[in-house]
Amino acid sequence: MADERLTDDFNPLPPETFTSAHETFAEMRQTCPVAHTSAWNGFWALLRHEDVSAVLKDYQTYTTMVQNVVPRVAFTGRRPPLHLDPPEHTVYRRILVPFFTPEKMARFEPAVRRVTVELLQPFIAAGGGDICAEFTHRLPGYVFAEFFNLSTQLSMAIREVTRLYDLALQEADDQLVKQTSLQLYDLARGIIELRKAEPMDPAEDMTSAFLAARDSNGEPLPEAMILGTIRQLIVVGMIAPSVFIGSVAIHLSEHPQVQAQLRGDRSLIPAAVEEYLRLFTPYRGFARTATRDVVIRGRTIKKDEPIALVYASANRDESVFPDGDQFILNRPNLKQHVAFGGGPHQCAGAPLARMMLAITLEELLGRSRHIEVSGPPRMTGWPEWGTLSAPLRIVPAS
Repeated sequence: MADERLTDDFNPLPPETFTSAHETFAEMRQTCPVAHTSAWNGFWALLRHEDVSAVLKDYQTYTTMVQNVVPRVAFTGRRPPLHLDPPEHTVYRRILVPFFTPEKMARFEPAVRRVTVELLQPFIAAGGGDICAEFTHRLPGYVFAEFFNLSTQLSMAIREVTRLYDLALQEADDQLVKQTSLQLYDLARGIIELRKAEPMDPAEDMTSAFLAARDSNGEPLPEAMILGTIRQLIVVGMIAPSVFIGSVAIHLSEHPQVQAQLRGDRSLIPAAVEEYLRLFTPYRGFARTATRDVVIRGRTIKKDEPIALVYASANRDESVFPDGDQFILNRPNLKQHVAFGGGPHQCAGAPLARMMLAITLEELLGRSRHIEVSGPPRMTGWPEWGTLSAPLRIVPAS
C-alpha cells in the first residue's frame, strides 16, 4: 500500500557550499529518493536516475505545460517548445533543430572561438580574478549576438536583464521575476521587429525561420508563440553556461593532475566536457506536473502536483554511475547522463553548449600554465546549480 503521508523531507533553501548540495542529494538518494517539501507552495523531488529518466519519457503522464522549473517562474506567458508537449511543441522543435547540426556548428565554431579568446585572454593576462564576473557572465551574450545575428550592444543588454532575472530567481523575488521577465519579452519583441525590418535568409537566421514557418494548415505561427520562443531561448542560452564554467574551473583548480592531463592531450577535452556536464549539471530543478495520481517508490503524487526532476542528483546516481562524485574520463555509459534532459524536450541547443564549453576549456588550459582557487565560491540556488562567483589565480602560459 502506498505511503499517503505528505512530509517535509528536505529544505531546498539553505546556503550552499561547492559540495553541500551533492552531499545532501547523495543522502536523499539512499534514504528518501522521492522527496517532498512545502517550500515554494510545495513540490516533489525525484533524486534517482531511473525515476527522472522515466518521467522525461512519459509526457502524457507528466506534462511540462503547467510548470517547467522549480520554483515556478513562468508568470508571463507560454514559451515554446519547453512549455508545450507533443504534438503542439513539435513544429517549434522542428524549426530549432536544423540550427544545431554538425555542419552549422562547424561553420559557427570560428566565431565562438574568436569571442572566447577576446574575453578570456585579458582575464588570463591579468593573472585571474572572478571568472564568473569577468568571463562566464559575458561569454553567452557575445555568442548569442553571433548566433542571432544581433549587435553585441543589444545582446549584452539582453545579458544584463538576464542577470537581473536570475538574481531575482535566486532571491525568490516574484515581483522582480515578473518585472525582468517582461523586460526580456520587450527585448525579444525588439529582435522580432528587427527581423521584420531587416529580413534574413530563414536558413541562416533563427528568428527569420520562425517568422517564415507555417503550421500543418499552412498558417503562420502565432506571433505570441514566436515571441515566447525567442524569450525562452534568451534565458536558457544565457544562464546555464555562466554557472557551469565556474564550476569546471574550480574542479580544475583542485585537481592539477587533470589540468596537466588535458593540457598534454587536447583530444581528451570533448570527453572531459561530457564528464563535467554529468558531474556539474547546471540545472537541478526542471519540472513536470502529474496529469493523474501516480505512485513512485511507494509514494503517492497527486494529480496537478509539481515534480522537480533533479538532474544534478540523477547524474551522480551510484547505481548508474559508479563513483558518481568522481571525475572519470571516458565512462563507458556516459551517454546516459541527463544534463540536457531527455525525451521530447531534450535540449536542442546541446551541440552549441558542448562547443562553447570545449572551446573554453581548450583556450583556458592552452593559455595558462596553472589555475588555482583564490577565494571561496558563491553558489546559485534553485533552479540552477553552479557558481555565481569563482575567484581564481591564473599563471599565464608565457
